[in-house]
Amino acid sequence: MADFDIVALGEPLVELNQTHQDQLQYLQGFGGDTSNAVIAAARQGARCAYLTRVGDDTFGAQFLALWQAEGVDTSGVEVDASAHTGLYFVQHGPDGHAFSYLRRGSAASLMTPASLAGGQIERARFLHVSGISLAISTSACDTVFAAMARARAAGVEVSLDSNLRLRLWPLDRARATLREALRHATLFLPSMDDMQHLTGNDDPERTLDWIRDAGATGVVVLKLGKDGSIIDDGKTRTPVAALRVDAVDATGAGDCFAGSLLARRCQGDSWVDAVRYANVAAALSTLGYGAVNPLPRAEQVLAKLKG
Repeated sequence: MADFDIVALGEPLVELNQTHQDQLQYLQGFGGDTSNAVIAAARQGARCAYLTRVGDDTFGAQFLALWQAEGVDTSGVEVDASAHTGLYFVQHGPDGHAFSYLRRGSAASLMTPASLAGGQIERARFLHVSGISLAISTSACDTVFAAMARARAAGVEVSLDSNLRLRLWPLDRARATLREALRHATLFLPSMDDMQHLTGNDDPERTLDWIRDAGATGVVVLKLGKDGSIIDDGKTRTPVAALRVDAVDATGAGDCFAGSLLARRCQGDSWVDAVRYANVAAALSTLGYGAVNPLPRAEQVLAKLKG
């Protein structure tokens, strides 16, 4: 039996989130896509670990305390005395939320494949990585590919969230790198918004065709926001409806979806049941401000599913 259900790798970021659209007040929280995902998974009852690097600073110490409080194993977290922990600002406007980052040279961006030597990946059921981790630096990109290779060699499933951020890299490089990465994933979690940039079309069926033509061989769950998701298992395509809510902040919704989906798969759910659960969890996560604080716990999601 694996020691961990999910081991995630990536970049944690301290979050400063605008609390009201017309006020210059910010709430400090925590973010970073794969960190959000692994915390969401832990709140659904999964056994989780995180692989990253943080600065030897107050924010790095706060992250270590957060993961430990959430039950996430931190034995694979390195502390760098010469680099800082990254941070970002979220501002809310009529067109949704906008991000501003202070992450260049962060400790996480200095990850190398040597950071994987602790053996956590080989002791997991799923490795979870993202397009952001591929984009933040060349060494981080190398580390993600090395992590995927370790996972596949050990028979560990690989989950990849597209999480395209064009501020981090040019579109052509992003497209080429993600095309290569998705070939190594047993589960690919793209959003329709990301895929519109990568493919130039807004049709879900054509998008799924593009993903298959690009070399995806595992399960693909295409996220459609308020329109739910489509599961493509290579044989059939199954739509799963979303839960409609009055969202106030969707900052970490996709990360919540990923972590919740992986947790429920580890608990034995079918793909349809796991995606239905993840859709509800993601919707509930949009009812509060910040990426981590609103992440629901299992009892909240189950109550909404029953209701």
